[in-house]
Amino acid sequence: MHVGNGVFDIVGTRRRWYLLFGALMLICVASMVFRGFNLGIDFEGGTRVSLPAQNESSQTITVEQVEDSFTKAVNKEAASVQVVGTGANASIQLRSDTLSNDEVARVKAGLANDLKPMSADGGTGIGQVSDSAVSGTWGGEISRQALIALGVFLVLVTIFLALYFEKWMAVAALAALVHDIVITAGVYSIIGFEVTPATVIGLLTILGFSLYDTVVVFDKVKENTRGLLGLTRRSYPEAANLALNQTLMRSINTSLIALLPVVGLLIVGVGLLGVGTLEDLALVQLTGMLAGVLSSIFLATPILVDLKMTEPKFKQQARKVEQRRAGLAKRAEAGAAGEDAPEDEDGEARREKAYAGGVPGRIPKASDARRTAAARPTGKKRR
Repeated sequence: MHVGNGVFDIVGTRRRWYLLFGALMLICVASMVFRGFNLGIDFEGGTRVSLPAQNESSQTITVEQVEDSFTKAVNKEAASVQVVGTGANASIQLRSDTLSNDEVARVKAGLANDLKPMSADGGTGIGQVSDSAVSGTWGGEISRQALIALGVFLVLVTIFLALYFEKWMAVAALAALVHDIVITAGVYSIIGFEVTPATVIGLLTILGFSLYDTVVVFDKVKENTRGLLGLTRRSYPEAANLALNQTLMRSINTSLIALLPVVGLLIVGVGLLGVGTLEDLALVQLTGMLAGVLSSIFLATPILVDLKMTEPKFKQQARKVEQRRAGLAKRAEAGAAGEDAPEDEDGEARREKAYAGGVPGRIPKASDARRTAAARPTGKKRR
């Protein structure tokens, strides 16, 4: 894997990957259609109430206590209650449907009287309970702007890939990109992660990472297939599989290096600061990056191969490769049957067998065997 000589037949088993990723995308689309998303308050609108997580007795206020006090005040359940931050700076955030001014006043008074929250500087009373009203139109505006940005991004990327590479590489890269978006959104729908503006921002940031890894592989495919139509050594699928193996270790290393700070961001966001913008941003990036590296290896290049093999000139070149190998195999069989076969043809047969695997390593020669035999000890003493 480190030197690019590993023989992983990813392109040859592409139907298996199509079935796997197709099933995953189908599950994600079904979840998005029937289950939907857990939209945050910024998209649906509502009222947010915040209070310190410590009371006057320096005891921790629990989520259950906040939920009970809220229900007692307005006779309805809160949409979500969660702890944000740690230690003395920890607070509890409560989100509900839009409340009237009278309901907000009752909730704040109930939380202050029942739980007696105390801030880090020692402040107590109803003043430690804050509220804010959020309109759903703001989240809708963010979604609209994000969709516009996504559309512009896809158009510009398509033009760039078509000019720098070719049309089929642009189509394959966009297909892998659509897979990453669907998988990331589907994971949020299936698990029920809350969708916030930070989630939308994070989704846009992973698009560049997904395309980066795909472009690296395609650049190697372009290098390996330059002048391929005039050769009969290797077919297009084999050359593409060779490019995948040559860039496989680089893709893995790049992904690990990129994921480490994201995991660190997630640990800091959840473990130190609690639920918030950092967690939302890290979750979508972690999910999208994992989907991106998988699609760039197992999906983008196989799709490219299928698209290229629809062209008659590449089909004809592949047939020439097979015919040449069949001729070499026949001559090798004739030599094995006792007929004289030139030594160079025997080596050529071994070389073609290695090329058929997609990634030839060092191909042994007949002279290697003679040198090995000559190097063996004979039992005679040297004078």
